[in-house]
Amino acid sequence: MKPESKDVVAALEVLLADSYTLYLKSHNYHWNVTGPMFSTLHTLFEAQYTELATAVDEIAERIRALGANAPGSFQQFEALATIRSDPGSPPAKDMIRNLVADAETVSDAARRVIRAAEDAGDDATADLGVRRVDVHDKAAWMLRSHLE
Repeated sequence: MKPESKDVVAALEVLLADSYTLYLKSHNYHWNVTGPMFSTLHTLFEAQYTELATAVDEIAERIRALGANAPGSFQQFEALATIRSDPGSPPAKDMIRNLVADAETVSDAARRVIRAAEDAGDDATADLGVRRVDVHDKAAWMLRSHLE
């Protein structure tokens, strides 16, 4: 790994851990949502975790392309993630609020990837970060719209 890639990899590792944790939380909520918004939220949560399943692979592969090993265990993800999993099944509106906050947190992690990549002159990783910001900002907006 090139020395200038160290900060980029560190930022990508957090983005990967946050994305994987959000994947698990979205999947949990998909399985366990109840109430009058069940059908809508069940479908929305599925769309979000499906998108995240693809994203975590892309992020991990970018880490590998930079010459580092990608973290891949629950223990590593728990240590790296800035968001926390939710082993419970809160009410639907709390699920939405939690996922809004987490989408915003992952978007912030992606912004840190962009800054690190730009500092390292790594356009490919910066592009990945920009795409992740777009996805998570849109997810937060779509989720927030259910709370109005």
